[in-house]
Amino acid sequence: MISVHCNTSLEYDILIEKGIMEKSGEYIEKALGKGARLAIITDDRVDSLHFKSLEKALSGFDYVKYAFPNGEGSKNINIYGEILEFLAENNITRTDAVVAFGGGVVGDMAGFVAATYLRGIRFVQIPTTLLAMVDSSVGGKTGIDLAAGKNLCGAFWQPSLVICDPELLSTLPEEIFSDGMAEVIKYGVIRDRELFEMLALCDIHASIEKVIARCVSIKRDVVSEDEREGGVRAILNFGHTAAHGIEKLSHYGISHGRAVGQGMAIASRGAESLGLCSADVTKEIEKLLCRYGLSEKSEFCASDIAECALSDKKRAGDTIKLILPKRIGECIIHKIPVCELGAFFEEGMR
Repeated sequence: MISVHCNTSLEYDILIEKGIMEKSGEYIEKALGKGARLAIITDDRVDSLHFKSLEKALSGFDYVKYAFPNGEGSKNINIYGEILEFLAENNITRTDAVVAFGGGVVGDMAGFVAATYLRGIRFVQIPTTLLAMVDSSVGGKTGIDLAAGKNLCGAFWQPSLVICDPELLSTLPEEIFSDGMAEVIKYGVIRDRELFEMLALCDIHASIEKVIARCVSIKRDVVSEDEREGGVRAILNFGHTAAHGIEKLSHYGISHGRAVGQGMAIASRGAESLGLCSADVTKEIEKLLCRYGLSEKSEFCASDIAECALSDKKRAGDTIKLILPKRIGECIIHKIPVCELGAFFEEGMR
């Protein structure tokens, strides 16, 4: 088993091992102590595929379960409210805990519920997608979407434990696995040239535990330095400014990972136009996106993406932060006036 320790305001471990789901009850009890009741939050797809395995592992626990419809469309204020009412109706107390069992949508939603119910209770992440394992289950960002944009309502709330079982990935359709690879590629671009080069050559399925561990270690290091995104943590948003606009314009028909892939290519071409990186950097990123079935082109126009991006959390007054590559393994935070964002995206979509 690989264990990555996260030293944030709440210290916790990220455990990575094929088959660890069978022992998840033991690790949850160790992290939470005896006697905690669990409120398991999942979606209907994960519920039908994997809940029996989790139920067996939690045989010694008293728990309740809430499953909502799969997909980004469920990450809204209405279902958030329904889950809060569910916890209250089932007498979940401050000594109990939420378990997020699913992909990024489940983790974001369940984490925000845990952060706000009774002014905050403990929670455990058991991610079931590659994207959630390498990125969204770690670092404490939680939230829901508003009509104006993605993740505009949320809180920083660290989990007590993260359990990653790569065997759960065997049921993922190839396109969902590719979604997660967008975030993996992101980590290579922002902090790890060696990881990036490995992804160009390796059998990803044979190397998956090592890849997950490397990604969460990078995120651990960044988050430990800047837990609430006052500075360097912003580099984790590489590709995300355009991506959130693309997701919204598609009414979330384009998945987060695919939108991030397009957003990274747009950011790289835009950086190249500003003289911040070479054409070789863009070509390398586009080539790796292609290897993992991710498009580097968007069907939407630059002005529409820019308009959506102006409601993004990375905007501050009349400026917005862009995360741009200098070279593979190093990104910078580059501020531009919001009035120039459309032109930047135009260059990035050439």
